[in-house]
Amino acid sequence: MRVAIKRRRWSLSSETAGPCFLLLMAMIGLALANSPWRAFYALLEQPLGQFALVAGMPKVSLPSFAELVLIGPMTLFFLGITLELKKELSVGHLASVRQALLPCLSALGGVVVPACLYALIAAPDPALLAGWAIPVATDAAFTVPIILALGRRVSEGGRVWLMALAIFDDVLGILIIALFYGGALHVIPLLGSIALIGVMALAGWRGVGCLWLYGVGGCLLWVCMMGAGLHPTLAGVVVGLCLPTASQKKGDSAVLSPLELVERGISLWVTWLILPLFGFVTVGIPLIDVPTAALNPRLVCAVAVGLVIGKTGGIFGMTWLVIRCRLASLPEGTSWQMLFGLCLLCGLGFTVSLFMASLAFPASILLVSSKIGIFVGSLIAAACGWFWLRCLVKG
Repeated sequence: MRVAIKRRRWSLSSETAGPCFLLLMAMIGLALANSPWRAFYALLEQPLGQFALVAGMPKVSLPSFAELVLIGPMTLFFLGITLELKKELSVGHLASVRQALLPCLSALGGVVVPACLYALIAAPDPALLAGWAIPVATDAAFTVPIILALGRRVSEGGRVWLMALAIFDDVLGILIIALFYGGALHVIPLLGSIALIGVMALAGWRGVGCLWLYGVGGCLLWVCMMGAGLHPTLAGVVVGLCLPTASQKKGDSAVLSPLELVERGISLWVTWLILPLFGFVTVGIPLIDVPTAALNPRLVCAVAVGLVIGKTGGIFGMTWLVIRCRLASLPEGTSWQMLFGLCLLCGLGFTVSLFMASLAFPASILLVSSKIGIFVGSLIAAACGWFWLRCLVKG
């Protein structure tokens, strides 16, 4: 019994360490942005300069360090999400259509309702409508450790449902980025992107396990997508979908599949470098120097209400409708009361919500208001979900 308890504690510690470090780096960024050293933190938002590829040619403007984080390292974050989804769909908890249907449709409800609620609140100010996608995200990096910390108060079926929902939720967020937050399309780079996707898709279908092919192809695709006007982080999604899931054989023994090798190779980088760096450069809100009149209460309200009420109502309502229509059943060992608490936790939007805000309001005072709305809504959702599951649901 003691051995089992120690293993449980170690497992819980390892699951929560990454999100805790992400939160710590975000708080450091927030503190620096409001400290006497805030001028140094503000340098993250300044363009890195200009340079000419060839002497005599027009100079190319470089983005800021914060923008580089959004379009560069975050590509690996979206690659990791895609790998996790593909693995679950092939050999995991979502391997059958019936198992995948409930969290998929629940996630859809959790995207549509908060987006509509945000649009309804923001409608009087057309400048705010660009941020309609901000409250549609659920952050698995924080929700999963919370339900693990709740222990037996959350059933195994409820955990699997929430984890699957968070993955589908992130995938829907990626699709929203692709469809609504790209630039004007350019034909030649777009054709190059299509050709590269075709080559990697064919290699994946044939089971080609050469990681160099997908690595080099992914880098070239990243460049082509940026030139085409698409958000380059989508290159990570494409590579994740193309990677083979079948294990490769070496002699008489099987080794890890290309998907598993890549997942193992990037997981520590994403957990301990990319996400903390993202939190550090995006969360710093200069509350001291920003006059109160410059903040937009309507935007703060729209984001917070979308996260707390929109996510909870959308997910719970869609789940009820799917089960009522007998398309799926409640997760094993999960009551409606427990499910409602899990829906409350889904309003905790952080990583992808901040990413959406940076795309919707780049270099704008509205970005500060949207970040405040994300913090307020996420804290309320996390506190309400924790209290509901900890105090009102029997363990």
